[in-house]
Amino acid sequence: MDFHQIIGNDKAIEALKKSIKNKTISHSYLFQGNEGIGKKKIAYAFSKALLCKEEESEPCNKCTSCNKFNSGNNPDFFLIEPEKDLINVKKIEGLIDEMATIPFESKRKVFIINDAHKMNQASQNKLLKTLEEPPAFAHMILISSSPSSLLSTILSRVQRIKFYPIKTHKIIDLLVKEYNKTEEEARLIGELTRGSIKKAIELSKDDAFWGKREEVIKIIDSLIKGNRTRVFSSISFFDENKEIIDEILDVFLFWFRDLIIYKELGQSNLLINKDKLECLGSQSHMDFCKINDIIENVLKTKENIKKNINYQLAIETMLLSI
Repeated sequence: MDFHQIIGNDKAIEALKKSIKNKTISHSYLFQGNEGIGKKKIAYAFSKALLCKEEESEPCNKCTSCNKFNSGNNPDFFLIEPEKDLINVKKIEGLIDEMATIPFESKRKVFIINDAHKMNQASQNKLLKTLEEPPAFAHMILISSSPSSLLSTILSRVQRIKFYPIKTHKIIDLLVKEYNKTEEEARLIGELTRGSIKKAIELSKDDAFWGKREEVIKIIDSLIKGNRTRVFSSISFFDENKEIIDEILDVFLFWFRDLIIYKELGQSNLLINKDKLECLGSQSHMDFCKINDIIENVLKTKENIKKNINYQLAIETMLLSI
């Protein structure tokens, strides 16, 4: 993975390349931003460039360091990731031990800590001592979607690079060209995944997703027609899709968002669910206040699930509100 292969976050990439060119490389970075927007890919590309023997802003892909990096065997590159949602102190101690030895292949050593916010307190305190006095050849990249979970003393010792969601039109272009999606399918996925290119690719590969979307629309239609038993008969569907509940609830949100647009404008290019005009039309008798109330309830349900409030109760309450 090289910089030119990455979609989005051009400003962050240019800043990192400039630091290599101007020899103003920091010893410690924090790459922060939402999940799935390319932080890890950019960290890999930056690491490869740092270890390249040509010492240019782009890796040469010819030297032994680049070749070993490409094959996953560069002895001066280290990746630390959570195990069972935790980075324990032993992993940080292993990093510190490795940092004490000189580079083998390059002039530098690079250490990535992915999901750094999953370090426990002991791990963070142990890492802090290393951040205070890193070896001259060592560079560390922390990656996090939740930087507020890190100690303020760690945050004060790293250079923070902010990453932003990928623009929807770039995701649409990728899905159409590389994943054989139609413009409508790509747009729906792009909107649902809110700038997360990782989630967009995952959904584009999930053939079952379109069946799940159909089921959501059927549930919505039944509820709007007053079928209260659908609330309880559909609970198994939500249990089976708990891992992608955020995307499932976004299908709800975009459906009712489209319903508002349909009521205002009729058939419109602004609609996401363009293939469901007949169904949207049959529901357009709903008043705006009711639709807005439903949208508020879906948003509240998303928040409650994130707060680990009873999952089934949260879903049932939302469905009953519809």
